Amino acid sequence: MPGVLRRLLPLVLLLLALPARAEDPYLRWLETRSMLQQGAALARAVSGNGRQWRRAYARPQPRAASAMASVWFTSYPAATLGPPGRSVIETLGDARLWDAFRVLGVDGMHTGPLKRSGGVLGRAYTPTVDGNFDRIAVEIDPAFGTEAQYLRLTAAARARKAVVIGDVIPGHTGKGPDFRLAERAYRDYPGLFHMVEIARADWALLPPVQKGRDSANLSPEAVDRLREKGYLVGRLPRTIFHEPGVKESDFSATTTVRGADGKERRWVYLHYFKDGQPTLNWLDPSFAAQRLVLGDALHSLDVLGESMLRLDANGFLGIEPRPDGPAWSEGHPLSVTSNQLIAGLVRKVGGFTFQELNLTLEDIRDMSNGGPDLSYDFVTRPAYHHALVTGDAEFLRLMLRLMRDYAIDPAGLIHALQNHDELTLELVHFWTAHKDEPFTFRGKTVTGGELRDSIRAELHERLLAPAAPYHLKAANGVSCTSASLAAAALGFRDLGALSAEERDRIARAHLLLAMYNAWQPGVFALSGWDLVGALTLPHESVRERMADGDTRWINRGAYDLLGAAPAAKASASGLPVAPALYGPLPAQLQDPKSFASRLKGVLARRKELGIAQAKLEDVPETKAKGLLVLLLRLPDGRRAATALNFGREPVSETVAGTRVALEPLEGRVAALD
Repeated sequence: MPGVLRRLLPLVLLLLALPARAEDPYLRWLETRSMLQQGAALARAVSGNGRQWRRAYARPQPRAASAMASVWFTSYPAATLGPPGRSVIETLGDARLWDAFRVLGVDGMHTGPLKRSGGVLGRAYTPTVDGNFDRIAVEIDPAFGTEAQYLRLTAAARARKAVVIGDVIPGHTGKGPDFRLAERAYRDYPGLFHMVEIARADWALLPPVQKGRDSANLSPEAVDRLREKGYLVGRLPRTIFHEPGVKESDFSATTTVRGADGKERRWVYLHYFKDGQPTLNWLDPSFAAQRLVLGDALHSLDVLGESMLRLDANGFLGIEPRPDGPAWSEGHPLSVTSNQLIAGLVRKVGGFTFQELNLTLEDIRDMSNGGPDLSYDFVTRPAYHHALVTGDAEFLRLMLRLMRDYAIDPAGLIHALQNHDELTLELVHFWTAHKDEPFTFRGKTVTGGELRDSIRAELHERLLAPAAPYHLKAANGVSCTSASLAAAALGFRDLGALSAEERDRIARAHLLLAMYNAWQPGVFALSGWDLVGALTLPHESVRERMADGDTRWINRGAYDLLGAAPAAKASASGLPVAPALYGPLPAQLQDPKSFASRLKGVLARRKELGIAQAKLEDVPETKAKGLLVLLLRLPDGRRAATALNFGREPVSETVAGTRVALEPLEGRVAALD
């Protein structure tokens, strides 16, 4: 008997250490709505099921993913306008829209985050603080529609041999039921987040919380003091969304919260982004973060019928202190491991994943080793914008060659036009590990840091006031649309006084950007803002949304793809309608000279040659500064060349044995054999 007691003692101690299951009705209300609880129920349908052993899952399958769908429409639900009385999801599932997509050549829709986001205070739901990237439940956000409507959307896509692509957000949640339970030290919920209970004796180190708020941002000095006392990992290398008086560090302190056990606590929690986006802890003994995120992924695949999932902000899943200097929080091995877990499970049950990872090239390469099948093209995205703005493609050629040096296959990238973010100009590769490394640029040897500063300065000069007063500087770049960037590149300062010829020149420059992205291996993606030629919003129209320093709202204006709400002034989410140069998609497809009709020809050529599955063989030198040539090996073994003239003068020269003659802002792709 004593031996039995000894064996049972650890279990008894563990049970005593756990808070008792509360009978508090509010705690029960929170728990039944928590993602951790919902994920557990979804996992039971997969556990012990032979479905887990039917597919290979250890290695990424980029070409299989792009074969499923290689031209994507990227939606932004909050900006979507539709027929009066119809929800956003009903609009995205409209047969007329999908028929137009089929004519255009689109075979995938990335919906953007549509699940409930924001937070809860008491039993009231609070609005999203970051465009629904602060998820708090697996259910569809009622502001966008219903689950039944979403199922009709995925069915409409399948009927046209297309797919719907959703989102998983592995780095953080919103301040929903899971976070409120964590604040109350309930069960293993504190293990979900990178949060630390601060002893009452040290509360003097924490900032007061203003009335009406539930947390207060820590000063960098307070972070240092709490690190010295052993609470925190310390300052991070950079503070995303840094704004004096709003976000001065990546840590915030909660107000005093009474726990499930009756004890009052104050916590400090990490948030890489906004204070309403508490960071998940991917190496807590509870493994609660894994259970929450994987449950959310299963819901998207098995309940909603999605075929692929984006892993948002997935490079921030590991963090640890360093003896000297800031914490190690980017390029951490735990991020690689965690992404392998998510991507592996999704492949195991029949789906694919992609990552939106703006880090160094080696980080992008390493995170794809066993991780997501596809990666967003942060490798060349700032560079192709630089080529258009300056008329000089040298930096773009440099980035394409670095991509090859780091064994990053462009067939594994998503080459995109505008998305919901700003034009990102962090150029992280040249800012961190390669800051002092020499690079050859414009005939000179410069350090990575010098190269980064030069590129950023040139883009800021051409894309911000006074040259382009319709843009704003963002935390990590410039807030703009593809069309407004093209206008700035062409030197147009007043977008309200454009002539018909100037509008056509903007469309031509915009189309050149589409050619660059579409005429290379991999996935091509474009947004509703691209299709209608949206410009930035008047700054004063979204002044309140920008109060926290987030200027991206000027490039997120509402758009009407179907022309179904011509009198609308704003979307259902309150975003003002953006000025647009091209008009609704169905009308454009009836006009052979429109942007969409010309884009249709670009995509038809891409499909005809099988460019999505091609291989990039070389990026040869050119005499003309604005000329870019990509030499491809097509799936049928033939060679092909993509030639693009980013310059403002005609070019005519022989490149790698191929004669190239192009007008300004013109592109061409052709088989060579």
